[in-house]
Amino acid sequence: MSVLREDFLWGGAVAANQCEGAWNADGKGPSVPDMCTNGSAKEAKWVTTEIRPDRLYPSHEAIDFYHRYEEDISLFAEMGFRCFRLSINWTRIFPTGMETEPNEKGLEYYDRVFDCCRKYGIEPLVTISHYELPYALVERYNGWESRELIDCYVRYARTLFDRYHGKVKYWLTFNEINSSVVPLGAVVNTGTIRGFEGPVSALPDKKQERFQALHHMFLASALAVKYAHDHYPGLLIGDMNLFSVSYPLSPDPDDVLKNQQNMNMNNWFCSDIQVRGAYPFYAKRFFEENGITIRKEAGDEEILKEGTVDFYTFSYYMSTCITAKNDAAAAGGNIISGVPNPYLKSSDWGWQIDPKGLRFSLNEIYSRYGLPMMVVENGLGAYDQKGEDGVVHDSYRIDYLRQHIEQMKEAVRDGVDLMGYTPWGCIDLVSATTGEMAKRYGFIYVNKFDDGTGDLTREKKESFWWYQKVIRSNGEEL
Repeated sequence: MSVLREDFLWGGAVAANQCEGAWNADGKGPSVPDMCTNGSAKEAKWVTTEIRPDRLYPSHEAIDFYHRYEEDISLFAEMGFRCFRLSINWTRIFPTGMETEPNEKGLEYYDRVFDCCRKYGIEPLVTISHYELPYALVERYNGWESRELIDCYVRYARTLFDRYHGKVKYWLTFNEINSSVVPLGAVVNTGTIRGFEGPVSALPDKKQERFQALHHMFLASALAVKYAHDHYPGLLIGDMNLFSVSYPLSPDPDDVLKNQQNMNMNNWFCSDIQVRGAYPFYAKRFFEENGITIRKEAGDEEILKEGTVDFYTFSYYMSTCITAKNDAAAAGGNIISGVPNPYLKSSDWGWQIDPKGLRFSLNEIYSRYGLPMMVVENGLGAYDQKGEDGVVHDSYRIDYLRQHIEQMKEAVRDGVDLMGYTPWGCIDLVSATTGEMAKRYGFIYVNKFDDGTGDLTREKKESFWWYQKVIRSNGEEL
């Protein structure tokens, strides 16, 4: 008998801005990723204030899922997917984010995508906003720093619920909302980058702007949840966090306390608000010590309390260590920061591989909230090379995923209520943080390269067949 529930939602995950391409097709407007150039593991991608003809913008074509979704979803079905996590490109529905009427061509496109999923018996899990804020909202309002964006988002979310409530049961309001607590979040999430041009590594750290923006995002999420609950009680709405579990580097009490503070603000702050419906006690001192004043209006607390989520989802890639010592060397990671753990190995990008950290995280989250949970991103970015037979033999990816699934099962034995698992980048796509294709995650290889070349053909990697077996056995054959 399988450890996992019989209706376990096996699948994979992508994001619209990293896979769709067709960046200005059928009335779509520019989003923040459309203004981002390519980068690499060694060179940061840039944000530009206008499209420059001498720069490469990888999201403009990406892997052309927009025109190839039927082929790709059929491949997912061949693997046995029961669930497909995808997102909607906000600017396909509202090109500037400020329109009062949606773009019908954009709505029709997602009708076709969801119908294709249903054709194969695949349950869509849809992220409403996954790192693709309309750029017009950056130019006019400095993104989520302005309260005006709440109405824009709620209008967008209501449009989606009204249109797709019969096709999509599971929804997530924002992707990795807690990435907004670190400087890179200004680009990928809050859009508080008005007038900024340059490498993302040069982003100024404007905490006041980001945390004010987060307050508005919390309100928008809560209002969307309440609308769905009031109008479509069959829908389930979740949050989504980047869970960056950290350990004290040593038993030194200073390290232990520093790690507790890190876990509070990096991992618990956003979900405490979205799950429990109120700002946590520890935020007050953090705001005071960092010169942050959250501007609130009457009724905000009630909105947060009335719009709590139904289930908890998160991404998990790596862990790190925290120390109070200022001279410690930094560990690799795009959004997660810390120092290396001497007991762990690292990926090609310096991300420390820690399967047992996933079990630890699942237990910590479930003990805190007691909500059903999903791991909606997990995977290994690697430099994939084809063998002499023309196939990518990615045993390193299989090993990574096997070890993490084993620890998921241990967490279920511990008593965690786990609904599903959708590894990240089930088909190769553009990296959100570095803008490169070379960092591949997929079970399906896409012939697209960092210089923009490639015929976009799809090829099955060795992990494709392995994951097919895992799903068929409900996680028993690893």
